[in-house]
Amino acid sequence: MPQTLDTLIIGAGTAGLAALREVRKRTDNYLLVNDGPWGTTCARVGCMPSKMLVEAANALHARTRFETFGLRGGEHLHADLHAVLARVRALRDEFVAGTLRASDAGDKAISGRARLLDAQRVEVNGQTWKARSVIVATGTRPVLPDPWLAFGERILTSDTLFEQPTLGPRMAVIGLGAIGAELAQALARLGIEVVAFVTSQRVAGLQDEAVGERMYQQLQGEFAISVGEHAQLREVEGGIEVSNGQTTVIVDQVLAAMGRTPNIEYLGLDTLGPVLDKHGLPPIDPCTLQVQGTSVFVAGDVDRHRALLHEAADEGHIAGINAVRLAQGQPLRHFRRRVPLAITFCEPNAASVGLGGKEVQEQPHLVGEIDFARQGRARVAVRNAGLLRIYAAPDSGRLLGAQLCAPAGEHLAQLLALAIDRGLTVQDMLRMPVYHPTLEEGLRTALRQIARQLPVQSETDLSDCENLGAAALD
Repeated sequence: MPQTLDTLIIGAGTAGLAALREVRKRTDNYLLVNDGPWGTTCARVGCMPSKMLVEAANALHARTRFETFGLRGGEHLHADLHAVLARVRALRDEFVAGTLRASDAGDKAISGRARLLDAQRVEVNGQTWKARSVIVATGTRPVLPDPWLAFGERILTSDTLFEQPTLGPRMAVIGLGAIGAELAQALARLGIEVVAFVTSQRVAGLQDEAVGERMYQQLQGEFAISVGEHAQLREVEGGIEVSNGQTTVIVDQVLAAMGRTPNIEYLGLDTLGPVLDKHGLPPIDPCTLQVQGTSVFVAGDVDRHRALLHEAADEGHIAGINAVRLAQGQPLRHFRRRVPLAITFCEPNAASVGLGGKEVQEQPHLVGEIDFARQGRARVAVRNAGLLRIYAAPDSGRLLGAQLCAPAGEHLAQLLALAIDRGLTVQDMLRMPVYHPTLEEGLRTALRQIARQLPVQSETDLSDCENLGAAALD
């Protein structure tokens, strides 16, 4: 290896691999360092295995609608948890194999723990490497209180859940953020007795109070939820006692779903110069990903800003390009970031698009909503539950954001993200043809509520076409 590298990448997750792809296009003078298992968090323990579990759970849960459709015998179906988890691992391993191929950099990739000695020197396995630029993409890990480690393998996280050959009949889930909401509902649908412990009724990452309350009610209809103080655990005869001052249960296993924390211990970020924030992170330019005044770039979940796969891939792309440009004496590129989009794959899907509930409250806005309880296509599919709320600027009608829990909400959220990115207005969206009967008609109902609060643009504009007022027609 040359005495001084152009770029050294720390971490081979989604952000690290995206950075590697861009670095390889521009230089052969690089090194990739990874501590722990290779293969991304998403493929190994995150997005993909969790969705496999969710899909299995939803397939079984469909039997609860059979009687409504006139289909008999669904009550005899049950989950073979051993088989469910075996399929999760088998398919997961295929996905991981693909990420391992993507991270194959030969002798330019090494396993080890990296530590920044300063902005251009990195120690790995006792050896010091010099680099003109450094990319930090070390990712995150599940939050797990140290005292809980005493319970051994009975304390699960999203990193260990899918490795279990089977699961006990009683499970406590601590936290109902995106991960907790998805997994708690899936486990309950697979026949496990689930009790969730939370400190507030905010679930699935939703900020809009009305939408969050509707999602909470939906989850509460499928498994027990206890709101109280932080859960406390202790060993008792027959299992683990979990208590929060309101509820006490004895369970076989506990799933800790209290969020994730950046892998920055011992990384040496304090050597870079800028003052670290309360999370131990330096100031990072979101459009270049450069740490202020240094040759270090931070990408992916580790920066806590948008801990999502598509954002991690974007940030790896940005950091990879800019790290090499800095190393080669070129000016950095400033990238326009995507519209914020987050989806939780419980049923109904929960999603946030554009400005969130808190952000939108800080400026004038109009609101339109649709309750899917009476929406035609949702009723036909016996999936008529959920609430969607859209926010728009009162002066122009430009879409600002949306919060929703809705059937097939993932697709509605993608459509809204595209509309917001293109700067579309409520009237622009209402000019879009919407086929009947579809769930998108619910989106149009919410848009029409806002349109009635805006000036009519033209007497010949079809965006002014109203609902017919009948579920069979709207």
